[in-house]
Amino acid sequence: MRPAILNPLFAEVAALKGVGLAQVRQLARLKITRAADLAFHLPTMVIDRLAVEQVDESLVGRPIVVPLTPANHERGGPRSPLRVAAVDRGGQWVDLTFFGQSATWAQTKLPIGVEKRIIGKLDRYGQKLQIAHPDVLAMDSPAPPPLREPVYPLTEGVTNRRMSQLVAEALARVPALAEWIEPSVMARHQWGSFTAALNAAHRIEGGLDRLAYDELLANQLALLLVRADTRARRGRALAGSGRLVQPFMAGLPWQLTNAQTRVIGEITGDMAQAQPMLRLLQGDVGSGKTLVALIAMLTAVEAGTQAALLAPTEILARQHLATLTKLAGGLPVRIELLTGRDKGKAREALLADLAAGRIDILVGTHAIFQEAVAYDDLGLVVVDEQHRFGVAQRLMLANKARVPPHVLAMTATPIPRSLALTHFGEMDQSQIDELPPGRQPIETRVTTRARVEDVIAGLSRHVAAAGQAYWVCPLVDGTEDEDEAAATTRAAFLKGRLGADKIGLVHGKMKAPDKDAVMADFAAGRLAVLVATTVIEVGVDVPGATLMVIEAAERFGLAQLHQLRGRVGRGPGQSVCLLLRGEELSETARSRLKLMRETNDGFRIAEEDLRLRGYGEILGTRQSGEEAFRFADPERVQKFVTVARDDARLLLDRDGGLDGARGQAARVLLYLFERDAGVALLRSG
Repeated sequence: MRPAILNPLFAEVAALKGVGLAQVRQLARLKITRAADLAFHLPTMVIDRLAVEQVDESLVGRPIVVPLTPANHERGGPRSPLRVAAVDRGGQWVDLTFFGQSATWAQTKLPIGVEKRIIGKLDRYGQKLQIAHPDVLAMDSPAPPPLREPVYPLTEGVTNRRMSQLVAEALARVPALAEWIEPSVMARHQWGSFTAALNAAHRIEGGLDRLAYDELLANQLALLLVRADTRARRGRALAGSGRLVQPFMAGLPWQLTNAQTRVIGEITGDMAQAQPMLRLLQGDVGSGKTLVALIAMLTAVEAGTQAALLAPTEILARQHLATLTKLAGGLPVRIELLTGRDKGKAREALLADLAAGRIDILVGTHAIFQEAVAYDDLGLVVVDEQHRFGVAQRLMLANKARVPPHVLAMTATPIPRSLALTHFGEMDQSQIDELPPGRQPIETRVTTRARVEDVIAGLSRHVAAAGQAYWVCPLVDGTEDEDEAAATTRAAFLKGRLGADKIGLVHGKMKAPDKDAVMADFAAGRLAVLVATTVIEVGVDVPGATLMVIEAAERFGLAQLHQLRGRVGRGPGQSVCLLLRGEELSETARSRLKLMRETNDGFRIAEEDLRLRGYGEILGTRQSGEEAFRFADPERVQKFVTVARDDARLLLDRDGGLDGARGQAARVLLYLFERDAGVALLRSG
């Protein structure tokens, strides 16, 4: 239940002065539905105006406030701008120019001979001084124009002046709040109160560091509460007998890396405890996470329970099924697939077997946690590409278990430490930081698209030598200007050069069965070249493919480029990734491609990607429905997250938790930044 002190701040915008139904809809386009959203809707810049009595050349280019008297209204034609010739108190003439306004409007708003206060930027147009589209106020207006005005992100129908009024009313609803930050942290940074920081941020006079810290503290406190709640709950120990894992390990044709062995020990050690495991497994592309996950799932089956593996896409789910079936071949384990495509009697039979315990491991998309899906005894949940799922989605699967299951989340997108702490701080973390023996680093080259004929000639030689290759494009279909960046156009072109029977095409607009058929042909070696969009970014494993061409590489983010490059280099042979770029590059694109050429280290790439793009894109929160931070940008996350975590620990361990004096204030903080809902949701799992 929200603290009563926050109720005025969390009122709907319709409760604010002058906000009708039309404005409610306008504000909703900016995701503003409550007064709190307005209070947190910060300006992007500020206009500093100079109040003057007269104008002169020295003021050209400056925003000013000046009294002017209209002397003449001019309009050259129905489509011409309206010009109002006005004079200042010293006799200097200034043209006031308006587009889309009528002469009638001018007569009402700027009557001739009546001095008005004009607000705008003074410019020169030809030989005349001009102010285009100024604001106009009466000289005796009770609300004089602000000399310092914040400029807010707007939407159609909402002016900056109106937004400023709404924000001011919302800020007036922010109550005086007890302090939740540890005093030594406050003193070190010389911060004022939360309310003072919020008001300063709206004036663009500082305050953002304090607000970012507040947001991170709320986040860290929520994650620690979830972690404590998880550890306090009784799950059950799943200790393996070795009847599946031992023969599986003995049959592997290669030796596990030291990193894999270490991580397996961490995971099985967690599973052997009664408290539910909540662990994040990070590993770069090709590091062997799937094998580690299979050992965890076999351990759960040995202990008499079932395991489920949740994948974000059908392609990845089917790839996992193929990989797990191949790896576990010969073991008495039944592994099945469930996707949204499965219908009718086959689906009913599969669900009946699952509920009866005749299926040991279920692989699938979000379909595996739908209401009709019941497990006999779910002991372990593995979530792949963890960042693509919202909290609610992964916990719906956990709710299928009799008792809280063990949860292993995996990601092949290396996550910078600061982000891992802010988004997965409730999880223990494991990292596979070495590649299996025999894997050679992928050689990455960059060339311009002007040399595409040379690239195609090299591709032809590669295919003639029985090699396989990917050709990735950023678009499915192109325009006249960018046909070469479209997968459909490139596939047609390559068919004409290399033969239609050698080229396959997959993209997101195709039906799933058609995509699967092409992928199966490529995996089986029946196709030499797979032209694709980023649908192959994760989960595609064809060891025979040793060449990757990425067209218009400057259009892809670093993480995408790294993931796409990871589709090759999966066998013992030398692999090459060729980045085809345009002739003109931004500095960001140039540095991105340079880094790709220099390193195969996914964690270094992730840190740079964070610097260039921010956490929302890296973690896929826009796809998963989880909101990025309002105030804590990547730089402030890195600056404050460790301190905020320590502060949250102090509050819980030393300062009496949420029942102490600071803890009571922190309860308000959790509601203020809406981390209360996240805690309740996670606890429901």
